[in-house]
Amino acid sequence: MTGTVHIIGAGLAGLSAAVCLTQRGASVVVHDAAGQGGGRCRSYYDVALGCRIDNGNHLMLSGNHAILDYLKTIGSEDTLVRSDEAEFPFLDISTGQRWSVTPDKGIIPWSLFSADTRVPGSSLNEYLRGLSLAWAGPNKTISQCLGGDGPLFDNFWDPLAVSVLNTESENASAQLLWPVLRETFGRGSAACVPMIVRDGLSESFVDPAVAYVSNLGGSIHFNHRLRAVNYKNDHVTSLDFGNEQIAIEPDDSVILAVPPSVAHTLMPEIVTPDAFRPIVNGHFRVPKKSKDVSFMGLVGSIAHWLFVRGDMVSITVSAATDLVAQSNSDIADCLWSDICIALDLGDCLMGEHRIVKEKRATFAQTPEQLLKRSGAKTQWKNLALAGDWTATGLPATIEGTIRSGNTAASFVF
Repeated sequence: MTGTVHIIGAGLAGLSAAVCLTQRGASVVVHDAAGQGGGRCRSYYDVALGCRIDNGNHLMLSGNHAILDYLKTIGSEDTLVRSDEAEFPFLDISTGQRWSVTPDKGIIPWSLFSADTRVPGSSLNEYLRGLSLAWAGPNKTISQCLGGDGPLFDNFWDPLAVSVLNTESENASAQLLWPVLRETFGRGSAACVPMIVRDGLSESFVDPAVAYVSNLGGSIHFNHRLRAVNYKNDHVTSLDFGNEQIAIEPDDSVILAVPPSVAHTLMPEIVTPDAFRPIVNGHFRVPKKSKDVSFMGLVGSIAHWLFVRGDMVSITVSAATDLVAQSNSDIADCLWSDICIALDLGDCLMGEHRIVKEKRATFAQTPEQLLKRSGAKTQWKNLALAGDWTATGLPATIEGTIRSGNTAASFVF
C-alpha cells in the first residue's frame, strides 16, 4: 500500500513502526491518547525527587540488534552507556556473598569446566540442563526444564528468567527464554555487554524518535484517543476519535500498537493475552558515596536488579504480585534495607524516594498466555498489529517491542 499509514499508539512499538516507515518514505500519522510518547517506556520529572526518573528500569545487551539499529537510525546510539566488558555482578543479600557471571569470548563456554569460574556452588550438569530450553515443548515452564532448585537455578537461572519474563519461574514459559539466550549468551561475550541509558528512557528512545519522524514529514498527535475502529468485511474503513472521523482510503493502512486490552476492546475479534504481571520500581536518592557499580543482580531479596545513575539508585521487583498490594512506605523500607547492604551504605537513613507500581506491566508470559499472542498480520487486509504482547517469538522486552513495530511496518508498506 502506498497511501497514509495511521499508527495508533506512540509507545515503542508504534514509534519503531513510524521510524521504519518514514525511513522508507511512507506517509505516516501517529495518534496517541496520552500527552507524550513512550507508553510504559518513558521518563518524567518527579517533584519529590527533584529530577527526571524512568518509570521502569531496563538492562539491555549488545546482542539486542533491533534496539541498536533503532537508536542508530534516530541518532541516539551514543546515549547508551556500555560496560567495559561482559560481566554481570551478583550479590546474595542473605549471605553477603558476591560473584560475577562472565560469558566466554567464543561460543564454546570453556570456563564452565572450572569450578572457579562457575556460579558459586554450581555444577557443570546444572549448566547442561540449560540446553533443554532449546527443545522445550509449548507447555514446559522454566522450573520444569531447569530443575527448580540448586545453586545455579537459585543464583542465576531464576533471577534471570523472572526479570526477563516478568513471570515466576514455576509458571513462566521455557520456550520464551531460549531465543534470548541464543541471541546473547549463545554468541559469546561480544553479544553480552550490558547497556543502560545514560540520561533516561525518553532521552534515548522516545524524544529522538518523535523528532526523527517529524523531521521526515510524519505527523504525531498526542491527546488523540481512538474511540472506535470501523470496518467492513476484510478492510478497516474509518477511525473514530470522538470529535473527528478519519476515513481510511483504499490505499491507506492502519497499525494498531496499543496494549492488548485496548486492542481487544476496539476490535473484539482480535485474540489477546488477558492475564498480567506487575512490576514495582523504587527510586532512591543516595545521600553519600556508594559502592562503585552501575548495576547489580540481587539474590535473596524481594528485588532482582539494582541500578545506579549518579546519586540515584533504582531497584526493580519483577513479577511483583505479592508486593504490589503493600503500602509504598513498607515497600520502600524493605528495598532501602537491601540497597544499604548492596552498596555498603551501613546504617544510612533513607532520603527522598519514589515507589512506582505498574500493575499490568506485561502480560503473564506463561504457556497458556502465549497461545493468545496474535501475529502482526490480521484478517483485515489493511490492518497490522504491533506491541510486546504480539507473537514476536521473544519475551515482552524492549527488543521484542521494537521488532514488533518493524514487522508491522513491513506488512503495510
